[in-house]
Amino acid sequence: MVIMGLIRSVKNIQKYDPSARYFLDILLTSPGLHAIGLYRIAHFFWVIHLKLIARLISNLTRFLTGIEIHPAAQIGKGFVIDHGTGVVIGESTRIGDDVLIYQGVTLGGTGNISDQKRHPTICNHVMIGAGAKVLGNIKVGAHARIGANAVVLKDVPPSATAIGIPARIIEKEAVKETECSLTIKDE
Repeated sequence: MVIMGLIRSVKNIQKYDPSARYFLDILLTSPGLHAIGLYRIAHFFWVIHLKLIARLISNLTRFLTGIEIHPAAQIGKGFVIDHGTGVVIGESTRIGDDVLIYQGVTLGGTGNISDQKRHPTICNHVMIGAGAKVLGNIKVGAHARIGANAVVLKDVPPSATAIGIPARIIEKEAVKETECSLTIKDE
């Protein structure tokens, strides 16, 4: 299962990044892949209630890769962080399958209430451009695209493109999968 997830992630990296050519090259040099692998270890410790160990792994990951993923976040299969530096993924974030994000993306919260969801839900097959900020308990629908440096404060419908500060919808295409059917389960 772990091997299949790794292969899926590597194939997605090859699909999205023309400079990523070989499996071994991606495995050894992709900080996004390293961050996701270490996140999955930290998430395991979070789920079994060894939260201090999870946070230590998360902090080590941030130091090594420049990517911060809270161990309580829920991330689906085939997730790709391209380039990665400056990516921040908050505690109650949920990310579906085959999502692509670029450097400097923040999936962050608003407010400081700890007993409720305060970070975004990103559905399957979403692309989030460099420097974009998606803030609060909002939903980005399946197959949506967020432009570089956009600040998203409201839900983005499936198959839509959001750009600007604050983000506005500029186009919407018909795509078969329009539901946000996340299949994320804690280990």
